[in-house]
Amino acid sequence: MKGHITERSPGKWAIVLDLHTETGKRRRKWHSFSGTKRQAQEECARLVTEIKHGIYLEPDKTTLADYLDRWLKHEKSSVSPKTLERYTELAMKNIVPLIGQTTISKLKTEKIDAAWTKALESGRRDGKGGLSPRTVHHMRRVLIKALNQAVTWEMLAKNPATASKPPKVERKAMTAYEAGTTGELLEALRPTRMFVPVMLAVMCGLRRGEIVALRWKNVDLANKRLAIVETAEQIKGAVRYKETKSGHARVVDISSTVIEELKRHRVRQAEENLRLGVRLDDEAFVVAQADASPLQPRSLTHEWVRVLGNTTLKRIRFHDLRHSHATQMLAAGIHPKIAQERLGHSTIAITLDLYSHVMPGMQADAAEQVDEAIRRAVKPKA
Repeated sequence: MKGHITERSPGKWAIVLDLHTETGKRRRKWHSFSGTKRQAQEECARLVTEIKHGIYLEPDKTTLADYLDRWLKHEKSSVSPKTLERYTELAMKNIVPLIGQTTISKLKTEKIDAAWTKALESGRRDGKGGLSPRTVHHMRRVLIKALNQAVTWEMLAKNPATASKPPKVERKAMTAYEAGTTGELLEALRPTRMFVPVMLAVMCGLRRGEIVALRWKNVDLANKRLAIVETAEQIKGAVRYKETKSGHARVVDISSTVIEELKRHRVRQAEENLRLGVRLDDEAFVVAQADASPLQPRSLTHEWVRVLGNTTLKRIRFHDLRHSHATQMLAAGIHPKIAQERLGHSTIAITLDLYSHVMPGMQADAAEQVDEAIRRAVKPKA
């Protein structure tokens, strides 16, 4: 294999490679290059080496925008609709405006790093500043995943996004209510339709999607337990029911207080449905709209913001009610393994990582208990 360079104009070079087809015929491939003569020679040598080792890929005119469109169609069959929606938003609305017109064969790590910097400075689509580091971090992950597929399809020799520098993402401080505040919250919301969903979140640790997907057939009032078998996912106004986040159903034991509240709620719901001419059965949703239709996850969030605004309590996200349940459990000395199973985390490592801020107090209590046990065991000398 041979190659040589030809100067087209000052600083502009043509790298000419001699290739051989499967039939043995010779053909030439031209590459454009900008730089010094020495740099052009080094690039020519690199390309010749790739040809000799069988890793050379001919230049592809496909732009990143066109490639991402193709990749998203490929991903449609292997990811959930919600995940595809998020991939599409990050790829087409955030990445493409920055580097979408670059051909993927000329996409370099330096250019990708420059795109992340620009996104942080002025990436918002409304023109009001930059995107958050967390959003740019997600953009980078999507681009890496997309270009990994390009390597598999032999459109790229290596993935230039992998070496790009991720932005530093600071973990947000977790907010949660203490037991006393939780009691105030429940009393304040008791007259509203938000009482039951908030109770399920703050006293059972259920996720928003799990709450709106919970049916009466999964509530075992006699044995005081809930079976969490599915979750609700909202995509552009439509709701889809699917398996839980961890991929496994779980059983959540519930307290006598929750049992009594659910019994009263079922009676009220049955009376409400009867006025509509609808009979309440086990397929009905525990949390539903006034007309007995299913509740959308986002509607639950919007209503939470509204009713919380009518109180004097600290403003937190609906998901933070689940965090409140977790921190109260761990602070009360409940073993993290029990908390993991109750919350539906796939591994105990997730539980420990999320709630490590609760652990120092638990360790101090453990140290004192061990110390007390040893002192009792050691008999005083005569």
